[in-house]
Amino acid sequence: MKTSKCNLSMACLIALVATVFAVPGQLFGQTAAAESSAGDRTPATRWSVQVDQVESGNVNLAYSFQIAIYENLLVELNKTKRFRQVFRDGDAKAAECPNLLVLKTTVEKYTPGSETRRAVTTVSGATKLTVRSQLLTREGKVVLERTVNGDVRFFGSNLRATHNLARNIAKTIKQSSWSGSVQPTAILTGQR
Repeated sequence: MKTSKCNLSMACLIALVATVFAVPGQLFGQTAAAESSAGDRTPATRWSVQVDQVESGNVNLAYSFQIAIYENLLVELNKTKRFRQVFRDGDAKAAECPNLLVLKTTVEKYTPGSETRRAVTTVSGATKLTVRSQLLTREGKVVLERTVNGDVRFFGSNLRATHNLARNIAKTIKQSSWSGSVQPTAILTGQR
């Protein structure tokens, strides 16, 4: 009887672990095109956004950090509900979208941190990222440009800085003064 309970408990544990690891994989593996429910309530033009691959610029940044920033951006931009759809770089559906903006992200600074040093002291060991984010029209006109920071100072893995960075970029876009209901040319000239 003990053996069957042990096997059953082990099977439950394995199923739980498999579920926990499968869900984030599905989230990042799926196309990030999500309809916003807020778009149905406003008569103004709703913009979609295509997230381009993150550029490392002149910074020696591990490819895993670039991918982590990119994947986190897709998730965080969907959470803002600011855009009708969020497309991945190279998605053929984006070409058919009439109101499309492109988000370009270039890493300007990177300070690698140490999880061990963060665990021992609160003074050192922080991982820091600084990027330049630009929202552009198809024609290349800049609608919004900001320098955004992300870091992990106390607890968490070094890659946690990429999540914090993506959250800060999405927050900056959501709180920015440009309005999704006006034409990009008007945004540039300050007209509404």
